[in-house]
Amino acid sequence: MPITPTRSIWKNGAFVPFEKATIHVLSHVVHYGTSWFEGIRSYSTDRGTAVFRLTEHMQRLHNSLRIYRTPLPYSVEDLCAATLELLRRNNLSTCYVRPFALRGFRDMGVYGLNCPLDVYIAAWEWGAYLGDEAVDNGVEVCVSSWDRITPNSMPSLSKAGGNYMNSQLVKMEAVENGYAEGIVLDSYGNVAEGSGENIFLVANGTLITPPAATSLLPGITRDTVMTLAAELGIPVREANIPRAMLYTADELFMTGTAVEITPVIGVDRIPVGKGKVGPLTKEIQKRFSTILTTGNDPYGWLTFVSDKGPGHHGGTKKRRTTKDN
Repeated sequence: MPITPTRSIWKNGAFVPFEKATIHVLSHVVHYGTSWFEGIRSYSTDRGTAVFRLTEHMQRLHNSLRIYRTPLPYSVEDLCAATLELLRRNNLSTCYVRPFALRGFRDMGVYGLNCPLDVYIAAWEWGAYLGDEAVDNGVEVCVSSWDRITPNSMPSLSKAGGNYMNSQLVKMEAVENGYAEGIVLDSYGNVAEGSGENIFLVANGTLITPPAATSLLPGITRDTVMTLAAELGIPVREANIPRAMLYTADELFMTGTAVEITPVIGVDRIPVGKGKVGPLTKEIQKRFSTILTTGNDPYGWLTFVSDKGPGHHGGTKKRRTTKDN
């Protein structure tokens, strides 16, 4: 989807014009894929603009870099405050937020710890990831011929840019063959995830999702769905899902910040259940949507842009967050 330029992007504690948020062609990230990122959504609720699970996303960004021996120079609180200020400055409400860190220009070679770390936050208006009708009507997917990266080759618990070379192969294969998305299996033939989504299926009234050991990224929307299912009295568990279970499931859906909760109505041209969105999927979608539209949030998942509070301008160690370059 095309991105409409905004006024500002946050970079290393300062707000810079959209068109000046650039990197050098010899930056380490360009040659070795050294970047880490998050995807976050904000919503226009009845109580005002709110960012969904902002703190959890920023904590996961910290964790992603930690796995690669790289400390973030900005705290979770700094990044959250900078995000809220970015949305205010760009006059954004319902939008997508992308915080990310990358290795910049200094040394050339695989060892990157001597290269500077640049940290950015961008935000833009972004619609439904798999199409406007996907959330309501569901999508057709395929099982990819590509395997998921193995746990001891590249750590899936880190949301690192390099991991998404694997995801791109899955996505390209699916789209080029007429599907909205691909499902990738782990090295043992069990379901891992989509190219950028987690997977849930319903079997005999129980909601089942693969465990982290299948080399998936444990998504924040995934955690949200598990919490909501428990609230609704729907049994939920983590378990290995062999490929064949995709064809016998009563219901199937994908979760993620971009796709939110998107039903799957067919896998490899085999209908899921009755070939339409199932009742448990609809029930979870409804509860999720209610929180995001009303702003009534018993879990503390929403951070309201209007709630400025101490340090709301995103003050950082460099004390430059509110400055425009």
